[in-house]
Amino acid sequence: MIIRNSYNKLNPLFEQSTRRIKQLILIALLGCGVTFKAQAQDSIPQVDAQLLKKKLDFQELFFSAITDKAIQNYQKAITALEKCNELVPNDIAVLFELSKNYHFLNRYVPAVNYAEQALALDPKNLWIAEHLVKVYRNHNAFDKAVSLQKKIIANYPKKKGDLVYLYLRKNDLNNAKLILEELKTAKLLSPRLRRIHNQLMAYQKKRRQAAVPSKESGDLVAAFEKDSSFKILKPLLTKLDSAKDAKLLAYSEKGLSLYPAQPFVYLMHAKALYRNKKYKNALESLENGIDFVIDNPNMLKDFYKEFVKNYQRMGNAKKASFYKKKL
Repeated sequence: MIIRNSYNKLNPLFEQSTRRIKQLILIALLGCGVTFKAQAQDSIPQVDAQLLKKKLDFQELFFSAITDKAIQNYQKAITALEKCNELVPNDIAVLFELSKNYHFLNRYVPAVNYAEQALALDPKNLWIAEHLVKVYRNHNAFDKAVSLQKKIIANYPKKKGDLVYLYLRKNDLNNAKLILEELKTAKLLSPRLRRIHNQLMAYQKKRRQAAVPSKESGDLVAAFEKDSSFKILKPLLTKLDSAKDAKLLAYSEKGLSLYPAQPFVYLMHAKALYRNKKYKNALESLENGIDFVIDNPNMLKDFYKEFVKNYQRMGNAKKASFYKKKL
């Protein structure tokens, strides 16, 4: 009962499906009662016992799948849901649950297929659409995610802010800025989006080329000098960080000027500042970068670790404890 109540709050589709099942069972039971009274008159046919059993089996399997999903037994949940799908084909709640369980197992194709089937049956369903956007996003299918998010916005305009995060994930800063400006004009910027907007605008105005030595050895450095792409910058910063190389500060500053929406660069910049005992500046870099961390719990942990280290160095035990608890 606890699982059922929690799930009903979180998933209207589940509540709708359950209510429909209960109605069918109630009708069947009432039919049984009427049949008993009217047997002598032979005016009402008996209820199909097989139909009643089918509905009861469906309900039992569906709740079993929800229970298994709650304890992260996703494959077992899928087995039960597939049986549900055989009993009652094309039930939206079942298709939705199949998609979610496959997504938890990181199986992209069936997760997308079942979500698309459910969405085809109910094109304006927000929960299914947002789930499918998440599946696309987590598998780097950003073009599909953006396309579907635009369809969501057509029916739910307040969801426009989510489009910014998708553009940031695909490093499309121009479109991200356009959406941010539109939201600002409409006075719909959330505190987080407002901070992101201010940072992007600041870097646009103060875009600079960090002073980086041009005669450095190393394949990654040479490659970055020729092609300053993020694909090369990320392993370069990682290598400099691992080696505790002093050049990390210069290259991370150059990275910030080139990629102001990449949280990894802010993190590396903060690490470089920490090694230079510039703790206050390191904290500023972390605060600026953490808003760009989207769907990346591991990186979020790395940010929290750096917050702890810098606040400890500054003697701020209260703040250090705050971020330790987040970890």
